[in-house]
Amino acid sequence: MAPSTSKKTIHPSQIDESNGDSKWWILLLLLTVFSFGTRLHKVDEPDHVCWDETHFGKMGSWYINRTFFFDVHPPLGKMLIALSGVLTGYNGSFPFEKPGDKYEGVNYVGMREFCTILGGALIPFTFISIWEMTHSLNAATLSASLVLFDVGTLTLTQYILLDPILLFFMLASFVGICKFRSSALSEFRVNWWFWLIFTGVTMACCVCVKFVGLFQVTFIGFMTIVDLWFILGKLPKPISYTVKHFVARFVCLIILPILVYVGFFYIHLLILNKSGNGDGFYSSAFQSKLQGNSLHNASMPKDVSFGAIVTLKNHRTGGGYLHSHWHLYPENVGAKQQQITTYAHKDENNRWLVKFYNDDEKISINDTVRYIKHGDMIRLEHVPTRRNLHSHREPAPITKKHYQVTGYGENGTGDYNDVWKVFVDGGSDGNVVSAVTSKIKLVHVLQHCVLTTSNKQLPKWAFEQHEVTCSPNLRDTNSYWNVEDNINPRLPNVSFEVYSPNFFARFIESHAVMFQGNAGLKPKEGEVTSKPWQWPINYKGQFFSGNNYKIYLLGNPVIWWGNIVVMVLYNLISICKAIINKRRSSQNDAVSDSKQQLLTTCNWLFIGWGLHYIPFYAMGRVLYFHHYFSAFLYSSMLTGVTISYLLEIIKTSKPTLIRKTIYDGLIGFIYASVIYSFYLYSPLAYGMSGPISTEQNSTMFGLRWLDSWEF
Repeated sequence: MAPSTSKKTIHPSQIDESNGDSKWWILLLLLTVFSFGTRLHKVDEPDHVCWDETHFGKMGSWYINRTFFFDVHPPLGKMLIALSGVLTGYNGSFPFEKPGDKYEGVNYVGMREFCTILGGALIPFTFISIWEMTHSLNAATLSASLVLFDVGTLTLTQYILLDPILLFFMLASFVGICKFRSSALSEFRVNWWFWLIFTGVTMACCVCVKFVGLFQVTFIGFMTIVDLWFILGKLPKPISYTVKHFVARFVCLIILPILVYVGFFYIHLLILNKSGNGDGFYSSAFQSKLQGNSLHNASMPKDVSFGAIVTLKNHRTGGGYLHSHWHLYPENVGAKQQQITTYAHKDENNRWLVKFYNDDEKISINDTVRYIKHGDMIRLEHVPTRRNLHSHREPAPITKKHYQVTGYGENGTGDYNDVWKVFVDGGSDGNVVSAVTSKIKLVHVLQHCVLTTSNKQLPKWAFEQHEVTCSPNLRDTNSYWNVEDNINPRLPNVSFEVYSPNFFARFIESHAVMFQGNAGLKPKEGEVTSKPWQWPINYKGQFFSGNNYKIYLLGNPVIWWGNIVVMVLYNLISICKAIINKRRSSQNDAVSDSKQQLLTTCNWLFIGWGLHYIPFYAMGRVLYFHHYFSAFLYSSMLTGVTISYLLEIIKTSKPTLIRKTIYDGLIGFIYASVIYSFYLYSPLAYGMSGPISTEQNSTMFGLRWLDSWEF
């Protein structure tokens, strides 16, 4: 019993680190210097907008100007980009309109350097986390080197993007959980609590940059559950000991991250208090909190009457405005009449005049005001084009089981297919339609269908706006609308401040809109997308910059293809070990601690890789190559640890001069291959000029190993 107790109480990592092991510190310092040196080199080039900088640079500007916008990602990454811009002298004035726009006189370098510094931290984070899990300098150094010398990771972390921020918090939380698990001998002390709280906070930050951070939360959750299971198995300890561990983790890894996450959203909604182009994605009540929005401190008639000019917003989460424009449906798409769509932005083309259903009945300024009530029949005339909202028994453009909705007539004159009946949700005869608060349905009188939106995106001929149809299913869940703007000079205005939602209502709606927006992301025409099976094999890259100075996102092929080979080897080793352990008698069950620790670490890293990669196969949204880089970090760590395991077998199994020579030769070959391949492919990250790689005078000639690579 004594030897096993001794092994449990003395940890190599604690001995080395507490004595300031010089080799450990020298390697960490060298890797860190090389990391920041390679990342910050040429960070100011090219001096124009690259790839998604057009989105996240623009969003940083909106934060600086406090202008509300819609994005499918949570706010932390963009807030940090804005903060870095403010601290380095950027004033939020650059429009970031499109890739290729020159940064003339704009202080953009500070924001790039901020993202690059976070990207540079990935290498020391990798080294520390693998060291904490394995106590092997070889495994930690090799894992960190694979991340360091990958040109894809270098490219992705040199620009104003969310990815370097996401990867930073992802690996920071991994470092946190590894350090926490290594602090088991000092449980419930300051160091133990610090790393547990650090893990919870960085985990929350990871999710608050992108929702894919939930994969990291799941991974840390698995590690925590396993730890608690082993704690439960410590039979000499009382059950209160297990309860204390559970409560500590519950508070620090669930409650604290939730509070941090909600706190960042509170700051987000507090900063973005001015009306912007994202207003229309949110409900009318939500918009009433935005300064400059027509509903902020709104003053308009409370009830809707005939003769009012209104805008109708679909009541589904993220629903757009009922919209029309001068363009007609094309040939073979129902009747060639004026298009009716929903549009997410405020626009003059969203305005409709409410008229009596009978064309003979006109509205006079001297008439008594007649309010629109539950069960009334109306016509809606599109104000800019003077055509009526109309439906008929032609199939809708995309949803063929529904009827087409069009704009029909001339100068407000149409036919009886323009007549709609108004129903207030939960209303009865005599209930008046109120602006903002009433949920209404518009039922077509002749076709007995209800006005709805399918939320399906129409082609370019409709400017990729969303389809409006008339559904025969009168219970269609997307058929509710509300009157947002209500313009009627004949009625007194009232304040709508009372309908403004509180923070938690806005918090919940923000998430509903983001989830819906994420699910609805589809590739645009000509956009370079990819499929998950292409990512691990480095099948196809992605241009960050074109023209004369080309930046191309592509992984270092030696590292990426090496990761695949080693992952196969790892699985074979795992299967063989399982068979051997099953067949081995208990007397011969001795396995060296270091080798077992390496294998256990490999198992966790393989789980981490799978959790960050496999879920993408189930996603319906558009996907890109850069989505794989979270999983790539885990696969690179898995490669480093697996190779160290195999090399340790060579070195420690009956050591001889030949074995040592083979060991040293393999180590030298691995590092030389990785570094030399980085040197060859570094122009992809630092910028290529001149002819393409297929021409002999190109600097990249002979390096296009796959036809699918486009540089």
